[in-house]
Amino acid sequence: MDVGYSFLKTMEDRMATRNDPVALHSVDEVLPRKMRWFDGFAMAMTMPAALVATLGASIAGLGGWGAAVLWAISMVISMAVNWIYIELAAMFPDASGGISGYAAEAWKKRVPWFAPLAGVGYWLPWGSNLATYGSFTGLLVQSQWFPDQLWSMDFGPLHLNFPIAVGLIVIFVLYGINIVGVRVTMAFVYVTAAILMVPLAVFVILPLFSADWAPMDLTWNLHGWAGLHTAIVWLYVMAWTTLGIEVCATFASEYRDPVRDTARAIRASALFCLGVFFLVPLTLGGFAGEQAISENPSTFFVASFSQLTGAGADVMVLCLIASLVLVMLTSVADASRVLFNMGKEGITVRAMGKLNSRGVPVRALNVMLVLNIVLLVVLQQPLAIIVTGNLGYILAHVLALAGFALLRKDRPDAIRPIRLPHVFVPLSVGLSGLLAVLLVVGATGFSITGYGGVLELGIALSILAAGVVLWLFVQRTSPADARADQGSA
Repeated sequence: MDVGYSFLKTMEDRMATRNDPVALHSVDEVLPRKMRWFDGFAMAMTMPAALVATLGASIAGLGGWGAAVLWAISMVISMAVNWIYIELAAMFPDASGGISGYAAEAWKKRVPWFAPLAGVGYWLPWGSNLATYGSFTGLLVQSQWFPDQLWSMDFGPLHLNFPIAVGLIVIFVLYGINIVGVRVTMAFVYVTAAILMVPLAVFVILPLFSADWAPMDLTWNLHGWAGLHTAIVWLYVMAWTTLGIEVCATFASEYRDPVRDTARAIRASALFCLGVFFLVPLTLGGFAGEQAISENPSTFFVASFSQLTGAGADVMVLCLIASLVLVMLTSVADASRVLFNMGKEGITVRAMGKLNSRGVPVRALNVMLVLNIVLLVVLQQPLAIIVTGNLGYILAHVLALAGFALLRKDRPDAIRPIRLPHVFVPLSVGLSGLLAVLLVVGATGFSITGYGGVLELGIALSILAAGVVLWLFVQRTSPADARADQGSA
C-alpha cells in the first residue's frame, strides 16, 4: 500500500461514512503525515540513552562479559521481534497505537479484554518516564552545580525539594514542546540525539586506544542454574531498553510513506542498537574496571569521560542531561499517541481520542502531565513503578507476537504491503512463548537485581486490572453502534 492508495482509501472511507457521526469521527481524527524514517530512527536513540542510565548496574551484577553477552542476546531477540512488527505496521498504516494496537486488532474477536491489558501495559512505562527522568535530572543538577540546595518542604503526602522542583520545570517544558507539534518535537529530538552521539562515540572508540583498556580483566558472573535464573531475570529487566525500538512503529500513521518509512526506521534502529549494546559494556567496562563501576554504578562514566577526553565533569553531565531529555521527549510523544489511539478505538475513555488544531493529542498529553506531576511530588522516586511496568510491557509484546499468527490465520486475504516469509509465523509463536517465560520468571524474581519485589508486582497487577475495569465501564456506557464498530473486523 503506497501513499496514493492510503489517500484514496481515506477519501473512500469519508464518502462511505459521511452520514455516520461515529464512523466519521473516527476518520477525521487522523494524525498528520509529516515524519520520515530517519525521524523514527532518531526517536529510537532513546534506547542507547537508556542504556547509559542502566549500564553500570548490569556490569556490577553480571560482570563485564556477562553484561555484554546478555545485552546482545536481548537485542537479537528485539531484532527478531521488531522485524515481525514491520508487517503489522504496514497492515495498519493509519493506526497510532503501535504494538498495543496490533494486539487489540488480533484479539478483539477472541478475548476483547486483552486490548486494555496490552494498551495499559504498554502505556505505563512510556507514560511515566517524565517523572522518573525528570527527578534524575534534578538530582544531577543539584549534585553537580547546586550541592548546597538542601531545602525540603512537605505538604501532607506531597513533597517538594530542589531536585523535584527542577523535575517539575523539566516536565512542563517538555509538555510545552509536545503541545506545539511534532516538527518542533523532532527538532529537539535531533539536537539531543546528536549530543548523545558524543558520549557514545567516546565510550565505544576512545577506550580502544587507551593503555588502561583491559577487556580480559572483565568477568562472567553467571554460573550454573543460579546463573541461568539470574540471566533470565536480567533479560526481563533489559526488555524495555532493547525492545523499545518498536517506538518506530508507533509513529507509522505520521510517516509520509507509512510502509517504507516504518520498515527502514525499525531496521536501522535494530542494527545500530545491536552494535552499541554489545560494544559499550566491553569498551567502557574494560576501561573503567568492574571495581570502580561496582562502587558507583550510576555515575562512573562521568570520571571515565573526563579521563578519555580531558573535558570536565560539567560537559559529561550536560551530555547526560541531553540524553535524558531525549528519553523523556520520545516517551511523552510515544505514550500520548498510544493513549490517543486507545481513546479513538474505545479501549479507554473516548475523550482521549481527540486532536487539537495542530494535530496534537492534547487530552492524552494532559493526562500524562497530571500523572507525572503526581508521581514526582508524591513518590519522589517512582523507579520501582517504571521497572515494574515491564510486566505490562512484556505482556503487550507477548499478545502482539501471538496476534501476528492469529492475523495470518483469521485474515489470510488482508492487504499486506510487506509480507514476511511463512517461517515468521512459527517464529512469532516461539518468540511469544520465550517472552512469556521471561515475564513469569522475571516478574517473580526481579528482587535479586535490587529492582523490587512483591509490592512492585502487586502495583503492576493492580494497574493492569484498573485498565480492564475502565474498559468495561467504557463498553457499558458507549452507544451500541460504537461498540458494534469496535467489534467489527
